[in-house]
Amino acid sequence: MALLEYLDISDLAVGLFFIGLYGAMTQRNIIKTIMSVGIMDLAAVVFFMLANYQDGAGPPISGTPVDRMADPVPQALMITAIVIGVSVIAMCLATFMRVAYRYGTADWNILIRRLEK
Repeated sequence: MALLEYLDISDLAVGLFFIGLYGAMTQRNIIKTIMSVGIMDLAAVVFFMLANYQDGAGPPISGTPVDRMADPVPQALMITAIVIGVSVIAMCLATFMRVAYRYGTADWNILIRRLEK
């Protein structure tokens, strides 16, 4: 329990990223690899959002004092990163559907062997 006292929430995001990286490198199933890439994307977004977190900061709209406004640029960048991540996952899944239909497998090793023939 003493280790948990020293961990920060950004450490959780880094750990989540490495869990996704491990999954992307070790999974034989293509769907699980795509899910691992999605986990890595989510972890990166969470990390960058937490890196800019300011306690007590409000939204940058009228009525909020300038010294208490949150910086909207990292938020806009992360919204863009979320859209790009969803697009990449959708493209990966669409490509997988074509590959699975043509070669009849979701296993990387079998797919590579069938492509080499």
